[in-house]
Amino acid sequence: MGTPKTQPPAPAEGAFPLATAGAAEDTAQLLAAAPPTGESPIPKVSGGFILILILGLFGTYVAFVTPIAISLAIQVNALAPGNPEYLGFLLGIGSLAALLVGPLLGQLSDRTRSRFGRRRPWLVGGMVAGLVGLTIMGLAPSIFLLGFGWVIAQMGLSQAANLFSAVQADRVPESQRGKVGGLSGFATMVAPVVGAVIGGTVAGQPLLLFLIPGAIMVVFLMMFVFLFRDEDTRAMELSPLTAGTILSKYVFNPRRYPDFSWNWLGRFLFFSALTLNTTYTAYFFSSRLGIPVEDIGSTVALIGGIGILGTLGGAIGSGFLSDRLRRRKAFVLGSALLFALSAVIIVLAPDLTVMIVGSFLANLAIGIFSAVDQALFLDVLPERKTEAARFINLTQFATTIPQAVAPILAAGLLTIGVAEGTDPNYSLVYVAAAVLAVTGGLVVLKVKGVR
Repeated sequence: MGTPKTQPPAPAEGAFPLATAGAAEDTAQLLAAAPPTGESPIPKVSGGFILILILGLFGTYVAFVTPIAISLAIQVNALAPGNPEYLGFLLGIGSLAALLVGPLLGQLSDRTRSRFGRRRPWLVGGMVAGLVGLTIMGLAPSIFLLGFGWVIAQMGLSQAANLFSAVQADRVPESQRGKVGGLSGFATMVAPVVGAVIGGTVAGQPLLLFLIPGAIMVVFLMMFVFLFRDEDTRAMELSPLTAGTILSKYVFNPRRYPDFSWNWLGRFLFFSALTLNTTYTAYFFSSRLGIPVEDIGSTVALIGGIGILGTLGGAIGSGFLSDRLRRRKAFVLGSALLFALSAVIIVLAPDLTVMIVGSFLANLAIGIFSAVDQALFLDVLPERKTEAARFINLTQFATTIPQAVAPILAAGLLTIGVAEGTDPNYSLVYVAAAVLAVTGGLVVLKVKGVR
């Protein structure tokens, strides 16, 4: 995987339009972003562009994941005490709604003709929809309105988050995608921590519980919108968009896009493994350590806190190293093998210390995969000039479907070889996760367009 040699690019439109014409040449180069989509190859983006991109993504994720991590649970408990099942129902409905409209919104972004480009109008639209939904949730007097607000919020916020990937596809060259992927992973992993702090601070004030994360999003997302100079697309030629065309673009032809298809399948298998690994963590640890489920929370929190260090280190370190070595597939396969090893260690662990080691390795593998597979899928993204947002939304199916299917598979595995009165077969669930992860890593080797 190498960047094609070319003549030095002409000065590009900057990510920071506030710079004056009289600025020093080195300052202009520092703040310059890549040229408009469609030029090949894509010149490197500046540190300033990466900074505002990561901050915009971070702000969007704070608004997006805080309800998932804590706010929805607090509000469900306040509106319907003793009915925790409502939380799962609301999260599922919101994810389904976002999944169904994502490819459509992606198509509309790809086809938007405006002086502000294809991405900025939809970033602002997703932000506004997210704020409306968050406000409804903060004021909701019933579970029904809470769910209604969450559906609106998730559709808007998930689309805004996906558009940051579309911007990366438009602007970030192959040689920098690992680094940007690692920093993006860092931003999305820190966001839930910030959300948890907010939730713990204003738990008794529902409106603030939802609007403070929304305000953080507005600040950082609008900073990106104002400083990022997108291409004027008013002259873009478009074919007619019909209902049949829209529906046909909810699927893709694997034979036409083999590299994208193999990467999609590899991601699907890895996230299936990840979901299997995490679904019954509390129950497995409780069974293995002899601690009641109601008292296992502090242990899981300790393991998670240590594990996040591995995730962050894996994401940033592998992202930068992947760019430097110009390799993707070896990192993805390595992360899959490491994840499988961690699952085996956890299954065989005789005590908490070894379980912590296994969990740390699992989080390290997740960090590596999240950074490098993000870069790899952008490397093989089809129709980059015309349908990037559509294919990015289709990629979300590879992460969302496992979240629905894998828990059902896990429930079946728990019963295999179990005698009456004994603990469920949690070990088999972890072994299955290891097999799926390795299979996913091997599938990615089928990608031919990258190294």
